[in-house]
Amino acid sequence: MYDPAPLCLSPLALDQVEAARHLDEQTLGGFWAIEADRREVESDPSDLLGLWQGAHLIGLGCSWTIVDEAHITLLAIAPSHQQQGLGGFLLLALLQAAIRRDMAWATLEVRVSNQVAIALYQSLGFQEVGQRPSYYADTGEAARILWLKGLRENSVQEAIAQQWKARQQRLNRQGWQLQLPMQLATACTEDPDPLATTG
Repeated sequence: MYDPAPLCLSPLALDQVEAARHLDEQTLGGFWAIEADRREVESDPSDLLGLWQGAHLIGLGCSWTIVDEAHITLLAIAPSHQQQGLGGFLLLALLQAAIRRDMAWATLEVRVSNQVAIALYQSLGFQEVGQRPSYYADTGEAARILWLKGLRENSVQEAIAQQWKARQQRLNRQGWQLQLPMQLATACTEDPDPLATTG
């Protein structure tokens, strides 16, 4: 049943890595070790964002900064909360973070069989540039390599900002009460509070 607890987006803290590990095991089969989560929390070139419903971590996204490239390494939504637009919401948050870091590109890998994720990425402008054969060790499945170009261009930034606002409006209509860090909230609101609430 739907839980009306506020939906909070925030950078992951060290004392929250156990929750991240649990979500990783639920969604990705333990793709990352807990030590890797700790490194990402402490690493300045990384953006590791958690999506919380009350005390429950229901989404996790990570992006690495490599020169002028944002490499999105992780995007996971709890099975109980999939198909609600939360994956796109979290992905757009990572793209907003990449823009704030003045990245020129965003890239990611996705299983060739994951048509739902591929459709999401393509809807936000990602394009396939190649494949990595036998990329996933558990199944030997290939990965599609997707790129989003032009993050420094005004037209691309405006399109991402519009999508970001539309995603928030969609979640508000679904009954979510969003709590966002100020640097993300200011992409579509003038709320000056450190943690801005929409809804």
